[in-house]
Amino acid sequence: MKRGVLFSLLLMLATTVTSFAQKSPVDETDMAIKGIPRKGQRVSMQLDSKRVEDSWKKQLDEQFGSKVKADKGVYTMDGVVIEAVAKTPVRVISKVDAVPTGTTVWWSIDLGNAYLSKDATPVQWKAAEGYLKDFARKLYREDLALQVSSAENALVKSQDNHMAVIAKADAIKKDIEKNKVRKVEIQQQLAQNAAELQQFNNQVDLNLKEQEAARADIVNMRVALEAVKERMNKIE
Repeated sequence: MKRGVLFSLLLMLATTVTSFAQKSPVDETDMAIKGIPRKGQRVSMQLDSKRVEDSWKKQLDEQFGSKVKADKGVYTMDGVVIEAVAKTPVRVISKVDAVPTGTTVWWSIDLGNAYLSKDATPVQWKAAEGYLKDFARKLYREDLALQVSSAENALVKSQDNHMAVIAKADAIKKDIEKNKVRKVEIQQQLAQNAAELQQFNNQVDLNLKEQEAARADIVNMRVALEAVKERMNKIE
């Protein structure tokens, strides 16, 4: 992995860690469910809405099982016991929404004799607030763990890449040394080739002299032959 990419990843992780240091705010807000306004609690998280909703639904399913009814993004639970909030069965309506700053999880709790409210049921309100905050903190920890794992993998890849670059440099150095040796061998071959060429040129010069001598012999032989023929013609 390139250094710039790794640096960007680590910078993003550092920025995310800073945001995790912020508390997950819980406020009291009304929401209309199927046209009926209901008072409830809402926790805000700077996380992906799909992941938050999947985790919220999983938590509800694991805690309340078949009592969780899902209808177009609205989760309804009748006769469930949330130990942290109340010891008696309650009715819960919940919804997860994507917002510009991340995701919100909202719920309205019917305690039987009253609806969850900061003023009317302060004890239950505080307990429910803690439940939502614990959920948000759990998701933040999971998200941070994923980012740490990703950063660790990126670091390992960066280290592997660094070792590969070093190995490549060593290979290049070896190639350079081989090239130097080959250069010396070629220079020696060129010197040998030049010596052979000079020898061949010397042989050519000698051959030319030998050709001249051979031609002179031919001329001399012809002259001698003609002299013999002439003597033969003079015999009576």
